[in-house]
Amino acid sequence: MRYLATLWLGGCIALGAVTAACVLLDQEESTAGFLLLVAVVLLSLLDSFISSVIFSVVGAVLLSYFFTAPIDSFHISKPQDSFALVAFLVTSLAITTLVRRIGRVEKTQRAQAQLLELTHDIIIVRDKNDVITYWNQAAETLYGWKKEEAMGKFIDELLSSVFPLPRDQLQRIFLRDGQWEGELIHTRRDGTEIIVTSRWALQRDGAGNPLATLETNNDITQRRRAEDLLRKSQAQYFAEAQKLSRTGSFGWNFSSGEVFWSEQTFSIFEYDPAVAPTIELVRQRMHPDDIRVLEEILEQASGSTADFDVEHRLLFPDGRIKHLHVLAHATNGHPNNRLLIGAVMDVTRAKQTEEQLRHAQSELERVSRVTALGELSASIAHEVGQPLSAIVTNGEACLRWLHRQPPDMEEIEGCVSQMTDEGNRAAAIVQRVRALMKGVPPDRAPIAINGVVEEAIAVIRRDIERQNASLTRRLATGLPLILGDHVQLQQVLVNLINNGLQSMASVDGRRELVVQSRLDPEGNVVVAVKDSGAGVREANLPRLFEPFFTTRSSGMGMGLAISSSIVEAHGGQIWASNNPDGGATFSFSLPPAMKEEVRERYTGRPARRWFSLHMRSYHVTERRCQVSC
Repeated sequence: MRYLATLWLGGCIALGAVTAACVLLDQEESTAGFLLLVAVVLLSLLDSFISSVIFSVVGAVLLSYFFTAPIDSFHISKPQDSFALVAFLVTSLAITTLVRRIGRVEKTQRAQAQLLELTHDIIIVRDKNDVITYWNQAAETLYGWKKEEAMGKFIDELLSSVFPLPRDQLQRIFLRDGQWEGELIHTRRDGTEIIVTSRWALQRDGAGNPLATLETNNDITQRRRAEDLLRKSQAQYFAEAQKLSRTGSFGWNFSSGEVFWSEQTFSIFEYDPAVAPTIELVRQRMHPDDIRVLEEILEQASGSTADFDVEHRLLFPDGRIKHLHVLAHATNGHPNNRLLIGAVMDVTRAKQTEEQLRHAQSELERVSRVTALGELSASIAHEVGQPLSAIVTNGEACLRWLHRQPPDMEEIEGCVSQMTDEGNRAAAIVQRVRALMKGVPPDRAPIAINGVVEEAIAVIRRDIERQNASLTRRLATGLPLILGDHVQLQQVLVNLINNGLQSMASVDGRRELVVQSRLDPEGNVVVAVKDSGAGVREANLPRLFEPFFTTRSSGMGMGLAISSSIVEAHGGQIWASNNPDGGATFSFSLPPAMKEEVRERYTGRPARRWFSLHMRSYHVTERRCQVSC
């Protein structure tokens, strides 16, 4: 309001000063009216329409009072004077309105021009003759020419433009479509070339004639260089990947006969890359026995789109042979542009490796047979060795009883009986091995595990006495029968007891064995042999039941392995653990026989015969134990 008050007051004073000057100079009404109109227009530039109205009205009042008859009065005597005052008022309002509008348009254009200067895009305006009429700040920065230097120059000469099409052809397309977009090569002021994406838009006059062209450019030089570098890098990586994988690519145009090979394909066929590849060069390298493969591919590919997956050989002049794996596909395009595209892989090393693998497998099979034969021999030696040792021991004892006077016939009879039983046991072991070789299942029957324990103790009692060891039985009563092979389970117990004796052989002090039978929470029958030896290293526990694994120099490492295989064949488990007070405990568990199996075994004639033989063997063994003791 202060500004308006000052403006209005100052404007009125200025109009009054113009009027006073005209009065003092005795100017006519028309001259005063013109000068007042000029003053009103100038004052109107300082504010809005309201100020223009005020100044126009003040000017008309001053003109009426000082220059319209009668002078010094607001009364108008002549009608034409009224028309003159109204014309002055209308003219001043119209002119001030137009002046303000022109000012606003100019201000808007100036703001828009400033925005065009701020953009990073290169904006160039050229007339119909391609002469530059506008050149923004981004153009100055990119090309190096100032606006004053570029204005009025022919653009193609200034930038040494290189077009993707002939200039005349491009101009016809531009005039026809009214727009064009593409890539151009321009030369900067310092002589360096740049690549720009250029967009042209054509401005026409009312008659449709070309008037001007708006051109916007974007510098893509760095992007193009990066893309070219990426393509070169990809091509290099692709070539290296083909080289590492021994895989080449190829293409063949059926109509033109043109053949394309990658660098690795030349390497595979061992041709100079400077030589133009042809189908005939392939024929020259093909193995004579595999020429038909190439002929079939060429015949089928020319008339179908089937995929090809074949292997063939190459024969080189020096006699070398390469094995190739070829994958190819015929494109289903225009008949005059059908292509066969594929990849060729050098699989010579793979073939050689495959042959070496087959040889290694056959050698492994041979070694496995030898190993199996060795394991079988060791098993037989270990299993038969114990009864033979018992036979020799009983034979020596029998000789001593014979040399006594008089001979003790009862002792001799006991020794001979034991020798007979050990011989039968060795024969049974041999029969079991033969049955195993033939795949015959073991002879299983319901067995009382405590009876098997007693028989095993009787067999190995002399070894126990020889090492001054004591054996304690802790056999649970009421244990269920188990279904198993009597001889095999007896052998397991003999092996475990013998293993405990060997463990205590190097220990001073007490040598005590404890054989225990019990029932575990799952209802399985468990037998454990506890010794007071040196125990087992924790690192060796997982390997105790592996064939040929032993911690003693004189052992073969077969006893525990055989015991493990027998227990597992009976559906049980075997394990070992160290005792808190020293020594180790070897245990195995066996599932109980089902009631139906026991009933079937004991009600049939073979079962009754087995039971009678088993009980007779048990009583004989018990009597021998008593005699031995």
